[in-house]
Amino acid sequence: MVLKDEKFIDVEGIRTRYVDRGTGETVVLIHGGNFGSTGSADALDDWGHTIDDIAKWARVVAIDKLGQGYTENPKTDDDYTMGAVVNHIHNTLKTLGIENAHLVGHSRGGYLTCRLTVDYPEISKSCIIVSSNTCAPGTGANEKVFANKPIPPLTAESQRWVLERYSYDPKCVSDDWVNALVAIAQQNSYAQAVYKMNEEGFLWTKFLPGLLTDKEEMFQKIRGRGLQRPVLQIWGHNDPTVSHAQALELYEILAEKESRARWHIFNEAGHFCFREQRQRFDAVLRSFIANA
Repeated sequence: MVLKDEKFIDVEGIRTRYVDRGTGETVVLIHGGNFGSTGSADALDDWGHTIDDIAKWARVVAIDKLGQGYTENPKTDDDYTMGAVVNHIHNTLKTLGIENAHLVGHSRGGYLTCRLTVDYPEISKSCIIVSSNTCAPGTGANEKVFANKPIPPLTAESQRWVLERYSYDPKCVSDDWVNALVAIAQQNSYAQAVYKMNEEGFLWTKFLPGLLTDKEEMFQKIRGRGLQRPVLQIWGHNDPTVSHAQALELYEILAEKESRARWHIFNEAGHFCFREQRQRFDAVLRSFIANA
């Protein structure tokens, strides 16, 4: 699936896809997943009509992360890490001339928005973390929830199965969304990332160990000085991959030194709560940003 207004920009030698719509304050959307995933080939397409909704009242910039969507893979094996993904998003925002933006991150993207706010406060006017067990303390239940996903992986059948298991109501998983992710997974570059992360073991030797260390470092900084920005957590009550206890622990860490911390929970919504509760998500996001 080709988005009619998709754009590409060179970010330190990495061809990077993004969309840029609307006018007003800048809202940056950062999707979830990671390069080489055999569950679903997440990309900015995950946001669906959320991009259209935000563009009615703000400028919205949605970016394909490093090695995902139609953004090129890391240039070196050493960059198959979350740290390199954070650097790529930061450099993308610098290349686009974006500062003082409202950063919205879903799932693994929630960690990115929080990390960017901690390390580069000049680019963050507020931080919105959506359904992110990566950002929360502890570990999620992904391995248990997706243990029996169909084989072979990354087909239309397999990706639909994964997206539906994430969701409270499987009707939120549209054909357009599945087809877009299948096309992404069929790229040679995606197959290369799958090989490196799984066959060469980068997932276990580089990505996850580095992420664990980076998370601890980030939480130490937040506990020490606070996030220093308005922060909103948005969670789906029926998300099968992250416990309410994890979400509460994250909120307590964020709220301890930040009085402008908020937490909103959508009932009858799973991991992609912005798809299942589209109008309510837009209203909550718009209200928070208007007062940030």
